[in-house]
Amino acid sequence: MSTETTRPTLQLSFSDKLRLWWDALARPTQWLIGVPFIVFIALLPVIRPPVLTTVGTDFGGVLAQFGMYALLAIGLNVVVGQTGLLDLGYVGFYAIGAYTVGLLTSPDSPWNLTDDWLSRDWAWLFALPIAIAITAISGLILGTPTLRLRGDYLAIVTLGFGEIVRLLADNLTNLTRGGQGLTKIAYPVAGVSESRPNGVFSAGNSTAPFNSGTWWFWVSIVFIIIVLLIVGNLERSRVGRAWVAIREDEDAAEIMGVPTFKFKLWAFIIGASIGGLSGALYAGQVQFVVPTTFNVINSMLFLCAVVLGGQGNKLGVILGAFVIVYLPNFFLGRTELLGIPIDGNEIANYKYLFFGVALVVLMIFRPQGLIPARQKLLAYGRAIYVATRKAALALNRKPAPAPAAATDTEGGAR
Repeated sequence: MSTETTRPTLQLSFSDKLRLWWDALARPTQWLIGVPFIVFIALLPVIRPPVLTTVGTDFGGVLAQFGMYALLAIGLNVVVGQTGLLDLGYVGFYAIGAYTVGLLTSPDSPWNLTDDWLSRDWAWLFALPIAIAITAISGLILGTPTLRLRGDYLAIVTLGFGEIVRLLADNLTNLTRGGQGLTKIAYPVAGVSESRPNGVFSAGNSTAPFNSGTWWFWVSIVFIIIVLLIVGNLERSRVGRAWVAIREDEDAAEIMGVPTFKFKLWAFIIGASIGGLSGALYAGQVQFVVPTTFNVINSMLFLCAVVLGGQGNKLGVILGAFVIVYLPNFFLGRTELLGIPIDGNEIANYKYLFFGVALVVLMIFRPQGLIPARQKLLAYGRAIYVATRKAALALNRKPAPAPAAATDTEGGAR
């Protein structure tokens, strides 16, 4: 009697199928698809789709905040997702970048340079690279003595670093004005007109849809693209392969000759630089910095964006940052949802509770995040991945052949 054998099938998730389709495209085709998509994302605050537009807050301002959080998530992903270092005080680098711009350009600061020789119209652009450099140096100073620690010990040290930065900003009243904060921080003065006497980037520009939030969102998109190109090239180099090796098994990587401390320090410096860039964007956009903004809760939100989106996946952490920023603002000001009366402001106040529950559920059912990182051979990468995935899909579509009937010793069918 003949029996049929079943061939095991490889279950592919939607994200895997999407990656397979994307990686199978030629580079020019990817650019032809990617550029219009980026343009569409950039035009969202102008188009203001009814489904996405926020009611209680300006949609352009929400997207500008998302741009800053996306940069923070990308920088933290280098440290946590790529290298596997648990950093709970990343908000400290964010604060250093913001306060560097504030100290250099605010009239309240004794280090203000705009009153002496620096043009106030371009003071923010001058302070931006300085903020990135100082945060990189702070990452070097923090990482050199502490990156020999691992796990919980490193997490406690970084948490202490974030709190030290906040407490310094709160107590150095002669320099930072403490709880009063630094006001009138410089921003790029461009697009001056009768309707916008202070330029399009001024916080006073509330003319929708081309208000200040929209313009800052466009600046954030430019920086996000630049950072993604730099980090992506690093991931495909020996630096990225060393990061993955350290994340998977630091002891094994060190035995195989990987200078783990050097590459961990590189990750820390790069992550700190991106955090400083985001802090400089925040200072220019809000034009006011105060220590309470840089508390440990915000640091947990940054980490939540990385874990929620998918550690190690750059696009995943950007999606996580969007969820963290957009959902609370989506409910603000709403009195009903799908015909059901709600108190949107009250729901938004419980955002930390909802994010905590979401993380617990995610860790149970999908611990890799919404868009998990794809493990592949980074050295040879794309060609091998496409070939193996195509073979797997072909294997799923092809039916298993029926086995030939077995015969007895006399040649007759059993």
